Amino acid sequence: MAVIELTGVSRHYTIGGGTVVALDQVDLGVDAGEFVVVLGPSGSGKTTLLNMIGALDTPTEGEITIAGSRITGASRRELFRYRREHVSFVFQTFNLFPGLTALENVQFAVDVTGRSPDGTRAAAVLEDVGLGQRLDHFPHQLSGGEQQRVAIARALATGNPVLLADEPTGELDFHTGVQILELLHEHSHGGTTVIVVTHNREISRIADRVVELSSGRVVSDGPPTGGRAEIASLHW
Repeated sequence: MAVIELTGVSRHYTIGGGTVVALDQVDLGVDAGEFVVVLGPSGSGKTTLLNMIGALDTPTEGEITIAGSRITGASRRELFRYRREHVSFVFQTFNLFPGLTALENVQFAVDVTGRSPDGTRAAAVLEDVGLGQRLDHFPHQLSGGEQQRVAIARALATGNPVLLADEPTGELDFHTGVQILELLHEHSHGGTTVIVVTHNREISRIADRVVELSSGRVVSDGPPTGGRAEIASLHW
């Protein structure tokens, strides 16, 4: 059963008197627990698609339904509740609070959902991403890769059923990137719907499905060529 459904979704932007088509009549359904990689070069519409699913932007045309609820045309209050209870994000730019420690950044996201108020979940997920010894460090005391791991821990700790990740391994070395992909896979096997946006075709080899975009259109949608690979076989 599809937990995410996009029907005829388009997104147009007006820039300098002209119109830029970021998404063009996209139809997409994603089932609960699927690990989906959205693949494409810069400017193909990947991040715009992620923003549509995450209700950070609204379509110019079409409808979006999440877990049976139509979010197209929903009120700001309804969209806030949807983002709080259903979807978590991993952004390219980390978006950490500079005045909070790693643990506090993750716990803040958990507090918003109202789950695990005692902080144990936040600490456990930071341990999972290899930052168990960095809980009390502030973002300026962490490397770019460590900050990205805090951002990933923050998304995982919420326990929301949909996780959207925009280039989650982009700032990580290969070893840490593989560790993060293993965590995302583990959560998808536990029932979380994971959508990873990337230009790295190698990552698409471990997906349940690969959705490839070009100029805002879906040009292919199916299992990886040659079947799904094991994470241990990745290299880049």
